[in-house]
Amino acid sequence: MNKMIKTLVPAAIALGMLASCAQPNLHPMDMSAAVQSAKTRADHEALAAHYEQAAQEAVGKIDEHKKLLEQYKTRGYLYGKQALNLQSHCEAIIRSYQQLANANSEMAKMHRQLAESAN
Repeated sequence: MNKMIKTLVPAAIALGMLASCAQPNLHPMDMSAAVQSAKTRADHEALAAHYEQAAQEAVGKIDEHKKLLEQYKTRGYLYGKQALNLQSHCEAIIRSYQQLANANSEMAKMHRQLAESAN
């Protein structure tokens, strides 16, 4: 019984942490329609602000997953054989969110440029 509890507790903790790794929809609005209909300076500034916000949210997720990764590295003994898998998973999510943050920052920059040239 004690052995089963020692096995289930780390598994439950790991499952809870993995659930927190799910990627949210950082673009809740229909971006293709918003981009296609953007004509004015205000439209492009609004899109730039949206992309900047999405980039900031991604950076927040990066920080969150870096903390989880540190937990997996420093206290790997709590996760048993799964510790390396959890570390790899977190590293992959960090890379994914970094790409997302970079892409959103680039889109914001382009829309700022379009806003400057719009009427």
